[in-house]
Amino acid sequence: MTQPLRIATVNVNGVRAAYRKGMGDWLDGRGVDILALQEVRASTDDLAGLLGDGWSILHDAATAKGRAGVAIASRNVATVHRVSLGADEFDSAGRWLEADFTVGDASITVVSTYVHSGEVGTPKQVEKYTFLDAMEARLPELASHSDHALVVGDLNVGHREIDIRNWKGNRKNAGFLPDERAYFDRFFGPLGETVTGVDGSTGPGLGWVDVGRAWAGEVEGPYTWWSQRGKAFDTDTGWRLDYHVATPALAASVTSYAVDKADAWDTRWSDHAPVVVDYVI
Repeated sequence: MTQPLRIATVNVNGVRAAYRKGMGDWLDGRGVDILALQEVRASTDDLAGLLGDGWSILHDAATAKGRAGVAIASRNVATVHRVSLGADEFDSAGRWLEADFTVGDASITVVSTYVHSGEVGTPKQVEKYTFLDAMEARLPELASHSDHALVVGDLNVGHREIDIRNWKGNRKNAGFLPDERAYFDRFFGPLGETVTGVDGSTGPGLGWVDVGRAWAGEVEGPYTWWSQRGKAFDTDTGWRLDYHVATPALAASVTSYAVDKADAWDTRWSDHAPVVVDYVI
């Protein structure tokens, strides 16, 4: 017996501000079963008060107050959740939250993650690579844990040239560095095969599926983030930073993929757009 499951992810850029600008209206009309949030930047009580009754909330706040923070809100209670990623000395708080759900006779693991934005030549970029290393090590474990596993969130990397409108002007900037993009070459490379990354590095493919690219095909975007500067939103000069990264079995069940881009600049409630995908479990 299969049943549909609608999963949405969005970097809210501060959930309290997002709700002041209209996030609640979007959520009320979207029929979401599992909602992954990044950059919550609020307390669990704040989050529960905004979402209201009917949601089960898991929240991992960042160590530094007012920074990062990831959450998963669901209509059904998770059977278990985990928050640590990587070595014990690495602070992943507020950036990685796993939850297992029972859906009918099946189970699914959903991860809400917020990868560091990074900054070339600074410790922020070192932290980003440390996080991506930990993520690369964790993905095979997740796939072994469940053939229905999904990592969603703001991954802060445009994988390919078609994932960023102004790719030529950003080749030396965090978010589009060859070293960053090579991780994604391996994430989405054929399972077990040697993959040569865009930076020339080699490593085994992990066999996960970029649901957005698989659904949209070889087209520009669809973008999920636009700079607040200038006319980036109006001219669709964006980046595709928000992903659904799925195991092959789960990716094969997708029936719908949508980027809920606002109708106009002044109706946005975040600088990111929600990415909403329907699965059949």
